[in-house]
Amino acid sequence: MGKRNEFLPLDGALSYAIRMMNIPTAYLPGYEKARLVDSGAADNYVAHTTMGDPVMDALLDELQELSQGKIHRYIRAGMDEDRDILREAPQAVREFFVDAPEPEPEWLDYSAFQPGIRAFQRNSVLVLSAFVTGVLIDGFSTLISKSFVQTGRIFDNGVWRLKQNNRHQLEIFWPGGLERQGEGWKLSVRIRFVHAQVRRLLALTEEWEHDAWGVPISAAHLGYAISCFAARTVKHSEALGAHYSPEERASFHAVWRYSGYLMGIPETILFADESHALRLYGIGSLCEPPPTAEAIIMTNALINCAPLVAGIVDSEERRKLVKGVIYPVSRALIGNDLANQLNFPANRLPFALFWFRLDQRIQRLKARLLNEAPQGFATLLEASAYDDAGVSYRLPDHAHAERSGRW
Repeated sequence: MGKRNEFLPLDGALSYAIRMMNIPTAYLPGYEKARLVDSGAADNYVAHTTMGDPVMDALLDELQELSQGKIHRYIRAGMDEDRDILREAPQAVREFFVDAPEPEPEWLDYSAFQPGIRAFQRNSVLVLSAFVTGVLIDGFSTLISKSFVQTGRIFDNGVWRLKQNNRHQLEIFWPGGLERQGEGWKLSVRIRFVHAQVRRLLALTEEWEHDAWGVPISAAHLGYAISCFAARTVKHSEALGAHYSPEERASFHAVWRYSGYLMGIPETILFADESHALRLYGIGSLCEPPPTAEAIIMTNALINCAPLVAGIVDSEERRKLVKGVIYPVSRALIGNDLANQLNFPANRLPFALFWFRLDQRIQRLKARLLNEAPQGFATLLEASAYDDAGVSYRLPDHAHAERSGRW
């Protein structure tokens, strides 16, 4: 288990805050710097590193005596509001889905989603391209990478994960997708179940160092991630050529905010709008330690999985795409400092974003002239996003993927 560094030079107020909040040791150096920028936001971020999802964590604790088959049956019944099956489900499941569901937040306005949905559908290729090359890299450069690498899930199912990320976005940015019967609603709540189960399983392992890292898949990391999914997606996709009106930008963030709420992110660490998301991302980046070995493994694995998502299995073709397009674009989006920390190869292609945008224009022109679909990296991401691999409400039953049942 990690031990607190008692010799770190701290002022009195900071020492007191650490004693009160029991901050995981890995965050101490960054937290000290972050407090100089915004002490309140820094305090809030590190406090959430020791928090999970109290409601869902308690619910899953009550289900552990059941077989995986029954758990899957009851979760599916809850998603589909099948009251006949829910009558035989444990009370905690009935309360979560039917008897005492969490109320819709006061700020929820379904009509506010429409401009964001239109913007996503117009820019979907660029949004999904930005997600793989920039947004996921931003997110997994944090300590959340430890949760994913320790499970081994990324190595066995990296392609599946990218497909599901794309599927989730397509469903929440579909008209009515975040309403109660929408697939975006169901997928967001499914993610909440999976996160809570993985959090519980990892917390029971000997490998997880609570004193150093806090809670697996913590509320802080989820609040940081959802901020990236919204604000960094807009920023990165604009760099690739996307366009948003002010109304569309606000709406895009509103969609992700409600999806994050459904995913169980506490409102105390859930962004309110774009400026708030950017502040949360900024302060979280300061609090997080430099990328670990797990972050390096995770981010490079995701980039190398991207061609496989579209079924490109030829090793030479994959290598050219990864080395010649994906890595250069990713480095241009996330910046050289972070790219170097993640051991990304140096850019041999100058002005990578310019050439990417030019290629997109050429592909669109070619498609119009020849009446055919454009080709290239963006197309493989678009194709993978629409590949429905199916949705299961099964949950992992072991912390390590190779020992877990199929889910």
